Amino acid sequence: MAASSKKVFEVFVSKIPWTVASKEIREYFGQFGSIKKSLLPFDKETGFHRGFCWIGFLTEEGLNNAVQKELHVLEGSKLQVQRNKRLFAAQKPNRETESS
Repeated sequence: MAASSKKVFEVFVSKIPWTVASKEIREYFGQFGSIKKSLLPFDKETGFHRGFCWIGFLTEEGLNNAVQKELHVLEGSKLQVQRNKRLFAAQKPNRETESS
């Protein structure tokens, strides 16, 4: 039962316009619930973010609120938001021991 205490309430967001900053992403998704962490990876060569991010909510309610909203638009671009099915990028998944 110890595994259930570490529930993950994350969404994966893609199609983020390059003009949107990490702060704007956190502000936008903050309307759905309190954010525990976020990761917007940057390309070392270009200096721009890579167009996707992970948002971790404190509660399942925040996650559900974000996923249930049909249309997410930032700076005129429609974002694609889905429930994250993998561990947050900061964690190291072990592919050999992952089970369904």
